[in-house]
Amino acid sequence: MVKKRTTIKTLAEALGLSTSTVSRALSGHADVSLSTKEKVQQLAVELNYFPDPVAVSLKSGQTRVIGGIVPQLVNLFFSKALDGIQQIANANNYNILIAQSRESVELEKQNVEAMLARNVDGLIVSISKETVATDHFSSILKSSIPIIFFDRIPEDIHSSRVVIDDYEASYRAVEHLIKQGCKRIAHTAGPPNLFNSRKRLEGYKNALRDNGLVLDKRLIVFYSYQPGQVFNDVRYLLNLKDRPDGIFAVNDVAAMEMIHHIKTEGLHIPQDIAVVGFNNDPTGEFTEPPLSTVNSPALELGKEAAGLLLAHINDDSLATESKTIKSELIIRQSSLKRFAQRA
Repeated sequence: MVKKRTTIKTLAEALGLSTSTVSRALSGHADVSLSTKEKVQQLAVELNYFPDPVAVSLKSGQTRVIGGIVPQLVNLFFSKALDGIQQIANANNYNILIAQSRESVELEKQNVEAMLARNVDGLIVSISKETVATDHFSSILKSSIPIIFFDRIPEDIHSSRVVIDDYEASYRAVEHLIKQGCKRIAHTAGPPNLFNSRKRLEGYKNALRDNGLVLDKRLIVFYSYQPGQVFNDVRYLLNLKDRPDGIFAVNDVAAMEMIHHIKTEGLHIPQDIAVVGFNNDPTGEFTEPPLSTVNSPALELGKEAAGLLLAHINDDSLATESKTIKSELIIRQSSLKRFAQRA
């Protein structure tokens, strides 16, 4: 037998009050006596009353639910960003629906449709590696539902976004390798259609140029996040006639796997090849040797994105805004070539 939901009408009938009086009592209106408020609130607790979210949304015009869509939930960077989003959402009495595209543009479209079916007040999105056409986002914006993009952003969508300083972070990482004496620095770049991947590649190229090093395109490999690719990339780089003496990796997971494969080949890190990753995965501190990396502040990124979305939800006249959050280069033993001693 299905138990009936406790409603305002249920409370009103039990107490012999009108539904409007009960509603005002629950809302704390000043025109309801303290004793009546206490009776209503006590019974509400006893009968496990809670507001009907559909009724609340019809009354306010908002569901107080926002959607968050990311490429991968297992990726620690996106998990941290979602944590930041949820912290800000919950602090402002919003709930969050979470979905992952699993790097598929078709699943991303399905996620968007599912979010809209739940009448979310707004979306926070980091696009998939396959996303090139963005019609599924353009149509939402035309219906006045705000979208905030973060980290991976579409360039052809006029919407607010929050990113890190990908170009500057990449430039500093490569310049650090150069200062350690590296002359042939490889870069495992992200998918070229992604804005942040291109900014990191641009930072890599300009750091080489500004420091008098010649760009060798053979040292650039594009990483598609597929299993087994890191092994193939390492084998390719080590088989070059002039193998690299430094690597700037697309992320820490790839960097740590590269270190493993390089050491398996009998080479030393950083003496033979210095390595710098990206994102500051906590496990990188405990690799052998500990991994140098760019700290991409995912939690802060998520908080900024959520704050920006709530601002747009509460004021639809706000102009679009682009926020850039600074990153930090964390230097550990995997890239300290000048000070390493060969075992």
